[in-house]
Amino acid sequence: MLRPFVAYLRVYEPLSAFGEPPGRPLLDAVKAAKLTRGTVGEREQRMWLKSQTAAPVRLLPAELADGKAAPSTRTDVLVLDPADVPSGGAASEPYVCPLELRARSAAALVNFLGDAHPTLRASILSAGGVTAETVRSRTTSALGELLRPAVHVLSTTWTVPLPWFAIVEPEERKLVLGKGRQDPARELSWRVAMSDAVIRVAEAQDLVENTLGESGPARILAETGQWLDNFDDDAVIELDYGGLVQLLDDETLSSDHSAEDVHGILDALRTGNVERLGGLFSKLREYWAGLASQEHHN
Repeated sequence: MLRPFVAYLRVYEPLSAFGEPPGRPLLDAVKAAKLTRGTVGEREQRMWLKSQTAAPVRLLPAELADGKAAPSTRTDVLVLDPADVPSGGAASEPYVCPLELRARSAAALVNFLGDAHPTLRASILSAGGVTAETVRSRTTSALGELLRPAVHVLSTTWTVPLPWFAIVEPEERKLVLGKGRQDPARELSWRVAMSDAVIRVAEAQDLVENTLGESGPARILAETGQWLDNFDDDAVIELDYGGLVQLLDDETLSSDHSAEDVHGILDALRTGNVERLGGLFSKLREYWAGLASQEHHN
């Protein structure tokens, strides 16, 4: 089964950050650690399909018929062993990243309906058999159940926002080719301690704002920095290509230098090397535009 063509920026927090002690359902879920990076996309996909095929149709995934959160919202988590945490991670306990699919979907629905044309918005509400007031109530409830003021997972389809690569160092990448494109073990990812991530984002934001202005990449970096501020100081950040690894053959995936090229762009901005800046930007734009263009064939 194909994974969704989605890339992720995740925050894993030490287990103790979820309560002293954490609730029993979470403790049991962490001990079981059923979800993996390779299966989490399928899990989210199944939850979406289940919400749309239920009777009545659910407004949000991981939601019961009465609009309350399903028990799985407390147990759908990714677990990171402390042995796999990069240097700088202080905790000696499991690290946990809740999927928070219901809350993430609620935030996406609010943004979509807020930006949608009134005719489209009315059509969607009518098709779902709900009113705008119902949507506001249910999404507010879902977002209000978050442990933090922000979700632990950001996701993007068909591409990776280039400013995200400022968080990682090229040599920190983890590459697993597996036995082919559909192998669940296939992976391209980076993990970095929160302390390093915060510094890197702030430095990149200052540099980009001072050279290119506050829009575009600088805005994404600012928003990313604000998002990171919501989490434990000992957290770990993971940039994961997710299902995008299915779009690339072994040679292309192995030779992916996006993180290195983004850091090259930052160096070019520092030194004022316009020629290098233009070349790297064109290279990245062509590479990621080629991936994104595959959306039109699916």
